[in-house]
Order: sequence, then structure tokens, then C-alpha cells
Amino acid sequence: MVINILTLFPEMFRGPFDQSIIKRAQDRKLVQIKTHDLRKWTIDKHGTVDDKPYGGGAGMLMMVEPIYRAITDLKSKVQNLTSKVILLDPGGQPFNQLKAQELSKMEHLILIAGHYEGVDARVKEHLIDEEISIGDYVLTGGELPAMVIVDTVVRLIPGVLEKSTATQIESFSPLEIGNWKLENSLEYPQYTRPENFKGWKVPKVLLGGNHKEIEKWRKEQSLEHTQKHRPDLLKK
Repeated sequence: MVINILTLFPEMFRGPFDQSIIKRAQDRKLVQIKTHDLRKWTIDKHGTVDDKPYGGGAGMLMMVEPIYRAITDLKSKVQNLTSKVILLDPGGQPFNQLKAQELSKMEHLILIAGHYEGVDARVKEHLIDEEISIGDYVLTGGELPAMVIVDTVVRLIPGVLEKSTATQIESFSPLEIGNWKLENSLEYPQYTRPENFKGWKVPKVLLGGNHKEIEKWRKEQSLEHTQKHRPDLLKK
């Protein structure tokens, strides 16, 4: 997979992708993550990327032309790959694990980090495939959402995590109990040594070695945890 990020502040990405799992995925050539300064595609000597909105209003808008030039250029360099262009915007569709799984199967992603008062509407109308939001709140820009999406998507690429089951049994995965199925659930509680700490004990069922009972307990705990902390998932 190739991930290109268009941003006005490329220096913000110097740390998050240089550590841990994301770094190892890049070192193993499972993903290429490239951050680009949008000013590279401007047409004036000042590198202008924004301007006042027609009709008046507060703030500045990111201009359509540099974004068009950038997308066209980046797509031309990976013509053999299927591309998807995504704008990070508070008004986009909420990001979730199902969307992350969908994006992890793509060959080429272009993420546009919005800024200021947003982008010229023609970007949304003609240049992107979808808008994504990571929550119902407003950030100073799309850089942090881009980092979140990259981190979430990359860990789902086959081979990135050592254990393939690590992405199958976790929060927001399907849960089946008997003939009943929940599409999204929270993960069950987990414990490690010591068995007894300050009188806080590990549940006995996890110590008995009966895998059928352990699986049953985990499913029940997952449902209980979901009911307590995310009842909205049950309503879905």
C-alpha cells in the first residue's frame, strides 16, 4: 500500500510514523507513507494555498488549484494502483473500524488534511472520493485525523502484526453468542501476572484451562462491557 498525505504542516508527521509498528511496517515494505507539503503545487512565488471566500465570511479557504495539481501528480506516479482520495473534514462520515478494514484493502490512499475554514467546495464536488471525520468536534486541522487513520489502517494490513488473530478478536469486532450476533462489541477484560495483587484476583475461569468455558466467559464479558460502556453499539 502507498499512502500519500497532503498537508500544509509536514513537520507535524516527523514523529508518529517513525516509531513502533508503523515504522516496522515501512521497513518491511508493507506500506509506503509519504508526506507532502501542498505548497509544492502552488503557482505563485509565495506558495499561496488559501484565499478569502467569495461572498465574504470569516477565515480563509484552501484553494482548489493546488489540491487538483497535487492529486493529479500523485496519481500519475502510481498509475498501476487503484487510488482513493479522502478529505479529512469535520463534516465527513464518522470513521470506525469497518471503514478502517475497508481502507486497509486499498492499494493507494491520498489523504488531504484540511485547514483554516476548510476547502473550496469544488474539491469535495470533483476531486475526492469521500470525506471522513474522526469525531464530532473541530480540530485546528486534518493532520491529527490523518495520523489516526494511517495508524488504524496500517495495523490491519496483512503481515504488519505478528499474530494475524490480533485484529480479529478486539474491540469493534463481531460477537456471536448462540444464535445471536452483535456486529460491533467491546473487547472482554484481560489479565496477566500476578494472579493475586492486593487482593485483586484474576477470575478463576481463566486459570482452569477449560477453553470452552473461557470462550463462553469472554463472550459474556464482552457483551456486558458493551452494554455498560457503549450501549449505542447494541442499538445499531
